[in-house]
Amino acid sequence: MGHKVSYEQANAAFAKLSEEYEIWAPKRFPKKGRYSDTDMIRYDKVSSVEEIEYKEKSDMPAKEVLTPISESLFYFTEDEYIESKATSKKLLIFMRPCDIHAQHHQEKIYLSNGNFEDMYYKRMNEKVKIVMMECTEGWDTCFCVSMGTNKTEDYAAAVRFCDGELLMDVKDAELAPYFDGTAADFKPEYIEKNQISLTIPEIPNKEVLTKLKNHPMWNEYNSRCISCGACTVACATCTCFTTTDLIYNENANVGERKRTTASCQVKGFDDMAGGMSFRKTAADRMRYKVLHKFHDYKARFKDFHMCVGCGRCVDRCPEFISIVATVNKMSKAIDEIVAEQK
Repeated sequence: MGHKVSYEQANAAFAKLSEEYEIWAPKRFPKKGRYSDTDMIRYDKVSSVEEIEYKEKSDMPAKEVLTPISESLFYFTEDEYIESKATSKKLLIFMRPCDIHAQHHQEKIYLSNGNFEDMYYKRMNEKVKIVMMECTEGWDTCFCVSMGTNKTEDYAAAVRFCDGELLMDVKDAELAPYFDGTAADFKPEYIEKNQISLTIPEIPNKEVLTKLKNHPMWNEYNSRCISCGACTVACATCTCFTTTDLIYNENANVGERKRTTASCQVKGFDDMAGGMSFRKTAADRMRYKVLHKFHDYKARFKDFHMCVGCGRCVDRCPEFISIVATVNKMSKAIDEIVAEQK
């Protein structure tokens, strides 16, 4: 059993919730897009239902709430340091199913990779309650059905946006009193077929993996990919970052350490002391990214592929490189290699 809540009732609930929660959702920023007279849709704090952009996919993923593109970790002086303060409020985040799945992948990387917990991620993640935004149609770059991320039951509440009202399924007892509207028969529905799909490759053994890494299919990206990193910044599951110490004055012992989103696709990301570099070409970097999303992560955690099929990398690529086309080419290359072994 669900509830029907008017925008007016929902906004009153938001006002009460804001005493304990920061409410985050996709929000439109007019004229802030990449091109002239285009808008940007990204996550930001909202105080009313009308601010939530639910008709279009956000340009940037929900991960921005927990891991901002740039954040201060701690401040230091010559003989002490002070950790940066996290918000004292809980977080209520409106997400689509693909972003909910992406958050679980991020949790694996930040909280259970090598028996290490990232305290900065953990202190934010513990505050989160999710409102799942019903998604039944998708967009022309989505392939969530192929990745199995089109559905989820992991939410505190689910919502369908209607004309002037919300249909809600509230499972969390703490949120239920805020959205106690008229009873309505509502359960969220999910998209069943995307406009595009991909064949998820399975690499049967190490020999095939080694030959795939040297397959000529990757060479085309030396002339196509410009190594800008836009795909990874917009990716719902990428977690790469770099740290920088900012010095406040002439005293090098006073400043702050910041964590900033980085990209394995940018030249120099893997440079090491002594001049060693592991991935010197755009093709090397593209191969690394694609195999990480569609092999390495699953091999590491034994559950799912890392990509959730949100398609934001396709939307953001200035060279119109499609991850779907790339993975389909990789699947054909694997088939070729396996056939040669027989």
